[in-house]
Amino acid sequence: MTVKRDGRGRKRDYKKEYKRDHKSEKDKKDRNSRNVARDRVNSWRKKYGKSKLTSNQTVDHKDSNPRNNSSSNLAVVSQGENSTKSNKERAKKR
Repeated sequence: MTVKRDGRGRKRDYKKEYKRDHKSEKDKKDRNSRNVARDRVNSWRKKYGKSKLTSNQTVDHKDSNPRNNSSSNLAVVSQGENSTKSNKERAKKR
């Protein structure tokens, strides 16, 4: 069992959470696509002499489709901005 503490000092079993939250093939493909988008943005930034994304920056898919990694659909935003956007979209669906 790999129990670690999170940023607030709480004990968490990350392997157990991963198995619980990432079961379907769709989830795995979406997560992979998000990782590809982050790598793509980092390579673009390196090409143009900018630094890599910081830990509080993330790649936003403007159309909310994690598999659409075209350059016109990607934007660098803070994690807070991206979470706010996602929460608002989720609230509209209810």
